[in-house]
Amino acid sequence: MKEIVHDLICIGRSSIDLYSNDIGNAFEEINSFAAYVGGCPTNISVGTKRLGLKSALLTGVGEDPVGDFILHFLKKEDVDTQFVSRKKGRRSSAVILGIEPPDKFPLVYYRDNCADIAIDLDDISKIPFETCRAILISGTGLSREPSRSATLHAAEEAAASGTKVILDVDFRADQWPDLQTFGITLRSVLPHVDIIIGTNEEIKAAAWKGRGTARVEASQVNESKIDGDETEAVRQLLEIGGELLVLKAGTEGCYLYRKNGDSAEHVAGYPVEVQNTLGAGDAFASGFIFGFLKEWDFYKSARLGNACGAIVVTRHGCANFMPTMSEIEAFTKDKGGLA
Repeated sequence: MKEIVHDLICIGRSSIDLYSNDIGNAFEEINSFAAYVGGCPTNISVGTKRLGLKSALLTGVGEDPVGDFILHFLKKEDVDTQFVSRKKGRRSSAVILGIEPPDKFPLVYYRDNCADIAIDLDDISKIPFETCRAILISGTGLSREPSRSATLHAAEEAAASGTKVILDVDFRADQWPDLQTFGITLRSVLPHVDIIIGTNEEIKAAAWKGRGTARVEASQVNESKIDGDETEAVRQLLEIGGELLVLKAGTEGCYLYRKNGDSAEHVAGYPVEVQNTLGAGDAFASGFIFGFLKEWDFYKSARLGNACGAIVVTRHGCANFMPTMSEIEAFTKDKGGLA
């Protein structure tokens, strides 16, 4: 049995997130923003650390004050930042979010020349796969070079060393030239993946082989509408790789699809009043991954994920608002617990 230094190393996107303080206002009527830290792998590194895992983040930040801002927060959270590199000539990325509950959350990404997409093979060579239980990679990390090759290499090396590979599909339509490119690229990493996590639309996008486009409404690039059959998309992806596909379903909770399984297992969610959906999926992934790495069964892991997501949708931001285990216990106490 290998000595474990890290339970989880998350690889990919990091950003400063500016969230509207004027909840309910149209984007053009926003007067002020709150500054937080975000990015799918970054959020999950914080979420899993708050729950109790030994988590690290591998990303790139610019040699700029925004990079300082991101690193300062991660160090306060006790996330291991030894694999975070400063990328000369690159800028730390940014996201601006409007909040118009219950279902309108327009997003604007600033990722031109961003630092996290510049992570490369040298960065991946620093990962001690032999002392790590799992890595988390994301779809956005595959969107451009050199991050694409770095992410593929990390998955390949992890699988070869017996380290689990978890893929968050993380489809952002504006980061890809078309659905065809996204689908081809996502499927190329699946032979090395153990667990796939995504929404209905993300799973259909990952399986896409046609020539259509992702429909984006109200600038919600994280919630594109994709044509296709969900069940067939799941089947196609699991034929290529992955032992388990976790389909996030918002207020419905989630569905667990096992390779060669006859049907999905539904895991109920926790009803709450929604303030902001951005970050809920990363909170879900944090809870599920915690349970998985603690060797809980998939159902209980998914219930924890659902609880984490339910808490975060009632809050203002992503990484800064990830719940602790004591908060989970208090939240679920009168809701049936995690059973």
